[in-house]
Amino acid sequence: MSDYKFKLPIIGDGGVGKTALTHRYLHGIFEEKYALTIGMEFYIKKLEVDGKLTSLHIWDFAGEDKFRFLLPGVINGANGTLFMFDITRYKTFNNLKNWLAVFNETNRNYGQEVETLLIGSKLDLEQARTVSIDEAREFAKAHNFSEYIECSSKTGEYVESIFEKIAQLMLKKESSLLKKK
Repeated sequence: MSDYKFKLPIIGDGGVGKTALTHRYLHGIFEEKYALTIGMEFYIKKLEVDGKLTSLHIWDFAGEDKFRFLLPGVINGANGTLFMFDITRYKTFNNLKNWLAVFNETNRNYGQEVETLLIGSKLDLEQARTVSIDEAREFAKAHNFSEYIECSSKTGEYVESIFEKIAQLMLKKESSLLKKK
């Protein structure tokens, strides 16, 4: 039995690597091709964070516009959210504003504050980068993300640290809420 259960959606355009990130984290594997996610996929990962048994309920949300109507239901009750874009496809970075608009409106409607990380994927394709690290960091700061992290699901670089960081942020927030009660 977990001490804490956290809902963690992963949001971003189709093809940015949300499923690859999730599979690398959960199973330690990377495949060159993944089928596009239909609606969403749901996974559970148990881990220990700061001595607390924690259960991450990971919601891998489809990035196609036709599924966007489902997004408010995915965000409702979330404890943390990973926003993801592909560092080699500027359009996926630019589209973060659209994802954030739905995210922010949903959080206002439900009266919730959710921890967020901005994730730049496909670090192994550094030579094809179209989004600079500085631009991504500025975006993260301007939109109140806790942090900006780049990763490679192909090599596994920084994958574990993303989930450890968001789990720590969610645990810290949950602990501070419990102290206020």
